[in-house]
Amino acid sequence: MNNGMLNTAVHAARLAGKIILNNFERKNFKVEEKNKNDLVTSVDHEVEQAIKNYILEKYPSHRFLGEEYGEQTSSSPVVPQRSRDQISKSHDPNAEYLWIVDPIDGTTNFVQGIPHVAVSIALKINGRTELGVVYDPIRDEMFQALRGQGCEMNDRRLRVADSKSLDGTIIATSFPHRKRELVPYYTQILMRVFSECADIRRAGTASLDLAYVAAGRLDGYFELGLGPWDLAAGELMVREAGGLVSDFDGNNKYEESGNIVCGNAKILRGLLANIKAVKKA
Repeated sequence: MNNGMLNTAVHAARLAGKIILNNFERKNFKVEEKNKNDLVTSVDHEVEQAIKNYILEKYPSHRFLGEEYGEQTSSSPVVPQRSRDQISKSHDPNAEYLWIVDPIDGTTNFVQGIPHVAVSIALKINGRTELGVVYDPIRDEMFQALRGQGCEMNDRRLRVADSKSLDGTIIATSFPHRKRELVPYYTQILMRVFSECADIRRAGTASLDLAYVAAGRLDGYFELGLGPWDLAAGELMVREAGGLVSDFDGNNKYEESGNIVCGNAKILRGLLANIKAVKKA
């Protein structure tokens, strides 16, 4: 692993950010509903294609997994739109070099003109995440992490919050709006966590939630039903900033389940205790 690949990810994210900024609040882009409560715009497609072209021009033998078009190579044609579940289950997570990209994380925010969106880019090598970049073009904040080398935001080293318990903390989450059959289960967890922490935040951009935990802006985070592009970059950032990441069972299968919990060791323990209490009830 070398800094050249990280620089490629950073440059690709900035290229994507320019496209997002040029279209933000203009409302002259096409909006479709991929699935119920799951939006995509023509800008998502444009951004993903731009990132793919930039990365695979430099590394033509690598594979590329984007939220909108699935897994591709440098020679792959643009494929018809597929569902998130189809794309999640169709890729090879153990490919030698696999770039995982969410072109616009927070598409609904983007459509509504809410200034909280991000570009997320991660690279897996032989199934292990080696680098992650999350770029907020609205605030010009570039979060980046290299395995074993820590996490930074605009050249400032990041560290997770040192909270000793859930008391007084700010915890991020998101409603399972794509899988509403999980709402009763999720709501029980939410109410238990809310009874112990100071407040809850729901901003609608998973990659930034994870980056904010890495930065200590949020004390912890939990969410159900994420795709690989939602969490690949951010989960590495949390771990490189000294935090812990698990699934809802306290194991490391969050990429498989899409259910993620993170924070420092004490916060993770507190969140998992509430999740496990709901499971037992």
